Amino acid sequence: MLIHSASQLLTLNGGPQRGADLGRLTIIEDGAVLLRGDRILAVGPTRELQAASPREQSVDASGCVVLPGFVDSHTHVVWAGDRAAEFEMKMSGMKYLDILAAGGGILSTVRRTREASMETLLEETRPRLDRMFSHGTTTLEAKTGYGLNSETELKMLQTVLALDAAGPLELAPTFLGAHAIPPEFSGEPQAYTDLLCAEILPYLHHWWTSQPSTAFRSLPFVDVFCEKGAFDLAQSRQILTRARELGFPLKLHADEFENLGGASLGVELEAVSADHLVKTSPGDIQALASSNTVAISLPCTPFGLAESEYTPAREIIAAGGLLALATDCNPGTAWCESMQFVIALACRYLKLTPAQAIAAATINAAHAIRRADRIGSLEPGKQADLLILSVPDYRHLGYRFGTNLVRQVIKKGQVYPVESGALPAEQITGAE
Repeated sequence: MLIHSASQLLTLNGGPQRGADLGRLTIIEDGAVLLRGDRILAVGPTRELQAASPREQSVDASGCVVLPGFVDSHTHVVWAGDRAAEFEMKMSGMKYLDILAAGGGILSTVRRTREASMETLLEETRPRLDRMFSHGTTTLEAKTGYGLNSETELKMLQTVLALDAAGPLELAPTFLGAHAIPPEFSGEPQAYTDLLCAEILPYLHHWWTSQPSTAFRSLPFVDVFCEKGAFDLAQSRQILTRARELGFPLKLHADEFENLGGASLGVELEAVSADHLVKTSPGDIQALASSNTVAISLPCTPFGLAESEYTPAREIIAAGGLLALATDCNPGTAWCESMQFVIALACRYLKLTPAQAIAAATINAAHAIRRADRIGSLEPGKQADLLILSVPDYRHLGYRFGTNLVRQVIKKGQVYPVESGALPAEQITGAE
């Protein structure tokens, strides 16, 4: 299939972009991309590719931007229920950590998710994934973390694997058993930390490596919520060190509400990413910049909490760090299913240019889940995951918000039209 005549084809070739290099889109005007099966065969000017492949099935992208599919590198997309009542409490002035201490927050969703069957989790999660896909997300990371016991965490992990197998959206699984202190361990965070290290993580490793469905998959990421009221720095180190001993790749939540040194811990332990990074210190920024740990910013979270402080993205870029963007889609602080909206927030509150935000949402986000060799850019040999936007200039991403600019999603070479919601002319009142 030949997708041709794009007003702008954004290839983002050349690998992850750090520091001043962030925002290198490599634009081909009147561009085309040739697909074979689920792979990209060639990228270049329309005239050249049409001449070389005159009999190809084609998609006319005239007046449109073509770019890689978005990669959402941090989500909590599997859960049961909602927390709409808590939103009202937050908007009345109650702080998130106070809601958590009162048994709300994460623990509220934990109760609902423990009670839910796997079928219920599938039914509630699929519509979220459909909306994310229609807004241009073609791959996402999906965390457990609303079980906080072996049974429910495994149920969530099985849900992630089932949704990934069903497609079309691909899911990269993360085990987040250290998301919060479970209610049965209230006041005993060290006891739960010890249980994770001594029993739950080894069991997870045994389960994963013994399943036929995971025989050809790498181990899931292991994540920790390093934060006041959750796991302190020493406990986070204990959990992540044990996970690394077992061979798991690492991620961690750090510096969302307080600077505990989590970002530097992630660098020390060679974590794939450190996420949130709102209260990150200059020293932590320098540590990130000197490493391959990706700084994942989640601007929907402070926006959802009506906070004024965001990731110091300009400082991370100036220091030479690797910056990515993600939704943090979750029921409590950021029920957002659109990476387009994340880009809009990043331009306004992180002070990124649209080009920088696009790179952070594609090739850098792919690097943040160890898939930059397969997705995140339009290059020969890579998976054919791309978007056709109904706009002629990439800067409409960031400039516009609250609407869906995606005309078509192409996932592994398959074309999925996106319903615009527009009525045919004959259905418009007053049309002749």
